[in-house]
Amino acid sequence: MSRLILDAVGREVIIPEMPTRVISLCPSQTETLVALGITDRLVGITRFCVHPETTWKTVTRIGGTKTPNYEKIRSLNPDLIIAEKEENTQEIIHTLEKDFPVVVTNVESIEDSLKMITQLGNWIQAPEAGDKLSIEVKQALHQIETWPAMEVAYFIWKDPWMVAGHSTYINSVLQFMGLKNCFTSMPGRYPEISLAQLKHADPQIVFLSSEPYPFKEEHAIALKSILPEAYIIPVDGEMFSWYGVHQLEMPSYLNKLKEGLLE
Repeated sequence: MSRLILDAVGREVIIPEMPTRVISLCPSQTETLVALGITDRLVGITRFCVHPETTWKTVTRIGGTKTPNYEKIRSLNPDLIIAEKEENTQEIIHTLEKDFPVVVTNVESIEDSLKMITQLGNWIQAPEAGDKLSIEVKQALHQIETWPAMEVAYFIWKDPWMVAGHSTYINSVLQFMGLKNCFTSMPGRYPEISLAQLKHADPQIVFLSSEPYPFKEEHAIALKSILPEAYIIPVDGEMFSWYGVHQLEMPSYLNKLKEGLLE
């Protein structure tokens, strides 16, 4: 039996009533699917799906989020593939949907992340688990202490320097913390900026993410020379960019970060 669903980007997709061979193309979705109880039905994940570690070690890895191995995917004969708008390209989705049911999530905010949890629960026929986890995550997020209303720049890349801008999940997290992202008015969700633009924006806090670019102490020193009065802080990128069940870890991390920065 099958059913018609509407995914997060408005596509109508016919999926099995009870998917039994699921491939996940996004790390946050993989970790959340495991939390929803379908480890035995998860047959393929990406090489970036490192959480939980047991899943990463035991489930077949089908390549990267941008570079999947189509032949390996076909060999696994999935009856449901779960993709993500930001993580996976339209070309990947169009290629896979020719042979398999592909549903797409679209997480650009904390609100979207909560909806995504319930969507996953419904798609894999675990609606009660999805509702329960969504409530748990929402409750956990409200344990995050509000920061002072300071301006912040969140760097994700170097050469060129790139920051998180508007309509990004990272920006939503910063707003939820009470911080003001000083680059939301620039075009593009992840705008390239010059160091002159950074100096002009003059943020009070600069976060240097551990992923996707692994910023080092030397980068913090370089930015400190440009913004001598600012806090230049290396941060765990997973706590700002992974969503779903991973959000349960955010309150402890962000509250400790605040305490260490503003004590």
